[in-house]
Amino acid sequence: MTSSPPPRTHRRALTGATAALGLSVGMIMAINTPTANAATWPTPTSSKAVTSTISVSGTKDYGMQRLYGSGDLGSGSQDEDQGPILKLAAGAVLKNVIIGAPAADGIHCEGSCTLQNVWWEDVGEDAATFRGSSSSNVYTISGGGAKEASDKVFQFNGAGTLNISNFAVKNFGTFVRSCGNCSTQYKRTINLNTIEATYKGNKLVGINTNYGDSATLKGITIVGDSSKKIVPCQKYIGNNSGKEPTTNGSGPDGTYCKYSSSDITYK
Repeated sequence: MTSSPPPRTHRRALTGATAALGLSVGMIMAINTPTANAATWPTPTSSKAVTSTISVSGTKDYGMQRLYGSGDLGSGSQDEDQGPILKLAAGAVLKNVIIGAPAADGIHCEGSCTLQNVWWEDVGEDAATFRGSSSSNVYTISGGGAKEASDKVFQFNGAGTLNISNFAVKNFGTFVRSCGNCSTQYKRTINLNTIEATYKGNKLVGINTNYGDSATLKGITIVGDSSKKIVPCQKYIGNNSGKEPTTNGSGPDGTYCKYSSSDITYK
């Protein structure tokens, strides 16, 4: 038996999927240059309510099933410290899943992890949070998309390198944020390659220069932002005291924000 997610009254309603899963999505996300069609969301094969966090280790392929929060995971709020729908152990690989609404705190990676073709229909607190403490951790997001994130899409709290490629994001606050005020701070490396960002959005990436963070941007397409309001790379002075970090400039500098004007296309 499967069920459908409950309606949400306090956030923008889902528009619904408009394209069937198959070659259209697979071919779109496999190409090197994103297009406006890259943000076409797949149709779920089924839907399942999740009342408590699911732990994942090894490889888990959901076959494009939609998971959504219910019970303690079903408030749909932006409150901090919500539980995730899925918690991935170090080394886990998650494939072909749609996170519906309510989305709670999305996905947590406790160490290196791989997310392949994962879609968020309506981001809750965050789409995914990366938490491992080793500088050798590598977090990989390949394919998929996320939309309706009033704050952050990806929250990078741990150490290591985050690689995101062939990904579509629409209507968001900050696409990727290196934690600006975590109690334990690390140097973090962020690589974005072949990303389509559809306005509205505020920032693609936010990094802490004082901790040695860096962000490399390649193959970025920004759609519908004729006034160029989206900041590709925002620099901050981070802290470990919980205070709001102060900004430290923006734009390419070859050290912290690594990209050139040719790496970003506006459509």
